[in-house]
Amino acid sequence: MYFGKQKEAMRFRYNLVKPTSAFDERASEEMHRHTPIKVRYGETDMMGVVYHANYLLYFEDARIDFLDALGFSYAERIEGAGYMSPIHDIEIHYKAPLRYGEAGVVRTSVAKNLPMRTVYRQQVYRAEDASEGEAADGIEGDPGTEGTAAASCHEPHLREGATPLVDALVTVCVVERDTFKPVSLRRTFPDLYAKYEDIVEEA
Repeated sequence: MYFGKQKEAMRFRYNLVKPTSAFDERASEEMHRHTPIKVRYGETDMMGVVYHANYLLYFEDARIDFLDALGFSYAERIEGAGYMSPIHDIEIHYKAPLRYGEAGVVRTSVAKNLPMRTVYRQQVYRAEDASEGEAADGIEGDPGTEGTAAASCHEPHLREGATPLVDALVTVCVVERDTFKPVSLRRTFPDLYAKYEDIVEEA
């Protein structure tokens, strides 16, 4: 596990489709979702910090929270329709650790919206770097449609100058559950694809 000035990248790849482009350092503050996390003892390693692979579990929970905020239930809309959304590629930078008992937030946004895959930007911040906003400056629900809870939620604002502890680009695709054959997000879930087109944070 690497922290501090050593900007090492760990890559986890599944050979379903061609890997995505290089890591982009920029992030905007437009459409996003903050998911709170609290470090449990069993999530740490012998150094007393969160084991590096456990951040992937935080990211997975945060992506489901992101979809829920859009009114698009992963369990009902994707798995219920006979599909799954596995990870295709992760590019992750570990900069500083979280420790047992500490709280943080995972900031999730859409970095790239492609017909066959989605690239999420996921960043971990300390909880004290996020404060409650006056309105949902993150994902906004579409009034009159399913899943408008996000329209009334209060998304935290990041403290000026806050830097992520962990910074990642996570690429996922959609596959048929039985065959694991990749399918087009644009054709299979056109409503989700269109929403992502609206909220993508172009690098």
